Amino acid sequence: MTGREVLLVVHTGRADTRHTAEKVAGWFAAADVKLRVLADEAPQLDSACYQNVVRGGPDAAEGTELVFVLGGDGTLLRAAELARPAGVPVLAVNMGRVGFLAEADTDVLEQAVAQVIAQNYEVDDRMTVDVTASLGGRQLAHTWALNEASVEKSSRDRILDVRIEVDGRPVSAFGCDGVLCATPTGSTAYAFSAGGPVVWPDVQALLVVPSNAHAMFSRPLVVSPGSVVAVEVDPDGHPAVLCCDGRRTFVLPPGARVEVVGGTKPTRLVRLREEPFTDRLVHKFELPVQSWRDR
Repeated sequence: MTGREVLLVVHTGRADTRHTAEKVAGWFAAADVKLRVLADEAPQLDSACYQNVVRGGPDAAEGTELVFVLGGDGTLLRAAELARPAGVPVLAVNMGRVGFLAEADTDVLEQAVAQVIAQNYEVDDRMTVDVTASLGGRQLAHTWALNEASVEKSSRDRILDVRIEVDGRPVSAFGCDGVLCATPTGSTAYAFSAGGPVVWPDVQALLVVPSNAHAMFSRPLVVSPGSVVAVEVDPDGHPAVLCCDGRRTFVLPPGARVEVVGGTKPTRLVRLREEPFTDRLVHKFELPVQSWRDR
């Protein structure tokens, strides 16, 4: 099939990843699939790796079949920013450490490329969240997240005082390091480190996970994806920071309000095999599954 094009997103800071990009480019070229790369990555890649250079932005993936990622979860989240506006899926090959969101590891790299060439893959739509920050009726930011939106203290030596609301009703108020509003996809990322539950990705839910809260009641909450979760910063307290997926950051003055709702547009992830999420969880976190029953 001719006329096919894939956007290649690479963690160019690593020599082995750049070398892997050359191999991937060769396989795609042999199948007459064109590669598009980002303008800020092109200088670090061999010119034989691509046929088209585009600027990073909402139009970067427009017209492509998918976004092929070589890197870790951080690189995938960067690629998701480019893929989501175009509605195209993302396929990541893990070149980092855990790479929980990555669909493949380097040992099956050639097979992953072959399946893309053969169009032998499925696509999962992953829930996102839409996030709005405001102050006194004035909008400060409007953004989104695949993993989580976090409201965090802006200074290490200060406590962040917040109030949590769900659907316009107050739930709790406390001092903390921050509050995370996470998707099921993000439940195995920052929210997991903060003590939140692991949620299977086909469950539609929104997680609210306090981080180091100074309170008797500061348990993680799991609410409906149709709910509106609000985090209000104490108007007499200190500034905070809104951070989405560790990539989009906004300063929140005292009194700011952050509202998080289920996203209107999903992020699409490629699936190459029918592997249960349970198996992925055990493999990525190297969970012990042997018990006395297996002795």
